[in-house]
Amino acid sequence: MNRRRLSLLLALFFIALALPTSILVYQAYGQLKWEAFHQHQQLARELTLRIDAGFNELIAREEKRPITDYEFLNVTGVEGSAFLQRSPLSEFPLKSEVPGLLGYFQVDASGQLRTPTLPERNATDYGISALELQQRRQQQGRILGILGKNRLVGKSDLPASLVADGANALVEEERSDSPGLMAEVQSMGKAMLSSDSDDQVQSAFDALSERSTAPSVDSSMASEQVKDLKLEDSYQVAAAAPESREMEEKKQNEVKRARKEKSSLPSSLDKTLLQKNLAASASEAESDLGAQLSTQQAIQIQTFESEVGAMEFSLLDSGHFVLFRRVWHDNERYIQGLLIEQDGFIEQLIAPAFEQSSLSIMSRLIVAYGGSILKNFSADYSSQYRPSGGQVDNELLYQSRMIAPFDDIELIYTLARLPIGAGGQVIIWSALVLALVLSGGCLMLYRLGMRQIALARQQQDFVSAVSHELKTPLTSIRMYGEMLREGWADEKKRQGYYDFIFHESERLTRLINNVLQLARMSRNEQGSSLKPVTVSEALNELKPRLQSQMEPSGFELSIEGEAQAGQGKIKIDIDWFIQIFTNLVDNAIKFSTAAENKRIDIRYRLLQDDRIQFSVRDYGPGIAPDQMKKIFTLFYRSENELTRETVGTGIGLALVQQLASAMQAEVDVLTCEPGAEFRIVMQLQ
Repeated sequence: MNRRRLSLLLALFFIALALPTSILVYQAYGQLKWEAFHQHQQLARELTLRIDAGFNELIAREEKRPITDYEFLNVTGVEGSAFLQRSPLSEFPLKSEVPGLLGYFQVDASGQLRTPTLPERNATDYGISALELQQRRQQQGRILGILGKNRLVGKSDLPASLVADGANALVEEERSDSPGLMAEVQSMGKAMLSSDSDDQVQSAFDALSERSTAPSVDSSMASEQVKDLKLEDSYQVAAAAPESREMEEKKQNEVKRARKEKSSLPSSLDKTLLQKNLAASASEAESDLGAQLSTQQAIQIQTFESEVGAMEFSLLDSGHFVLFRRVWHDNERYIQGLLIEQDGFIEQLIAPAFEQSSLSIMSRLIVAYGGSILKNFSADYSSQYRPSGGQVDNELLYQSRMIAPFDDIELIYTLARLPIGAGGQVIIWSALVLALVLSGGCLMLYRLGMRQIALARQQQDFVSAVSHELKTPLTSIRMYGEMLREGWADEKKRQGYYDFIFHESERLTRLINNVLQLARMSRNEQGSSLKPVTVSEALNELKPRLQSQMEPSGFELSIEGEAQAGQGKIKIDIDWFIQIFTNLVDNAIKFSTAAENKRIDIRYRLLQDDRIQFSVRDYGPGIAPDQMKKIFTLFYRSENELTRETVGTGIGLALVQQLASAMQAEVDVLTCEPGAEFRIVMQLQ
């Protein structure tokens, strides 16, 4: 197997494992993401129900309100003992549970605007001061200005100056949004005051009905449409619950029904008498007149049955909300309702619930009316949920309409970022670990495979080298042996032939010993026998072996060292010790054959920490720096097998390092000028 084939197989193996693993991780992460989306959608649904409950409470309270509350005076008690008291809506400043309320109003059949805050006759008879009366009239003028701007009223009892004052107050509040509003409202007010149309209430009905069924928002109030947001709804089909769809259908199909109501009001003939009685009693109980009024004289009470329509909700062109109902009273049609500021209504009825919810940290809430955006509550990101790179995802989380009659208001929740919790972190980290393990495993397999390929090549080279190393001396021994057996050599040559046969057999012995030692060490069968021996004794055993090894090559051996070092004891296996130096000397002879100085020096000296250093130096070409770490590798040869000129198997120096390590010794090599020097450091006993 070559490198290219190994790379291809490992790449296929990596793809075969990585592809299904990636699919599984993707599916698991997607499932967790869907579950997280579904959980947050449930939170959005529950939040919408809580907001709906607030709307429902508001509409239920206003629908139960009797039509007489829209008059300044109400009748309480039974006929014959009736009491008159101010309407609960006549308080000033107005106190109401309706967020953003500007005031209550009533438009009669003639198109005339009345509010419960302003009596029809002299206000001083009711204990209302001139300053307070001025403020009440300004409030009514403001309501008239708003309704007049939207063409919902015609005539009014208010003086033109107060209508203008109310219009001016309206303009001051909205000056930044509509710079030309002053002239428009003032001209409308004058037109309304001079209008004598008998069908004003029908016009108001038509205008409100048109806004209720086909609402429109002034461009200054909402410049962006929901459709322009291009919301993504990839999760909606899967996550939409059946009960959510049923709830939406119930809201859309809810029928608005009118109700019958019996009411009592003082007859129009008795109103003058009532004013006189109230004026007479004002000096006696002035403080009580503001809360409850009564008369001892018989007051004719008119009791009648009215038909009260369900509350409807609309957005005016001016940007104000109007909550109104249709009333049929005494064969005449009325409009009764509430005028509401948009910002105050949304900020107090919707914003607190959203801001207190956990949704506010990972989503945004869009409040829309008829497809136009009224308010946008952005997500209050924490560091955990902040989108990377500042990008915001417009994934639609949940969308719902409010309960009737507020069903033109939509709550749209969009995701800024979808947190998937600890489970997602586990999957991400698990995927990273799997990727690292798989990549690292493939890399390790690749390196292992490359090492095995290199080892296989080295083993092939080793087999070739061993075959050559065995064949050459055996051939020489056989040749000289035949010559001696046949008597072809004279007496002078025989001794040389005997010496050659002896040295070649010694060479074969060293080669076989190296191979056997390598086999034993590969099987962890070193069979060491470490014994304390003096340095002098070890060198005495070594010297004759080296001399017989160097004699045929013509090299000179020099062994020198410190006398004190020679007395030191080292714990060694003498056979291993001899084999180490034999291999080093044999290596020096092979690579220094062409050297001018054919000498090998063996030195020994004491080091610090009770250690001794042996060195073997030759005077050959030395070792290249890039090969110093490789020469101790098994089967490594510095020369190409096809062009090399030296003999050897590539196991000699590897055995030197392994044998030295087995005796707790260290081996190193240095480049000298000329030659190379091998150093062996051992611990003294």
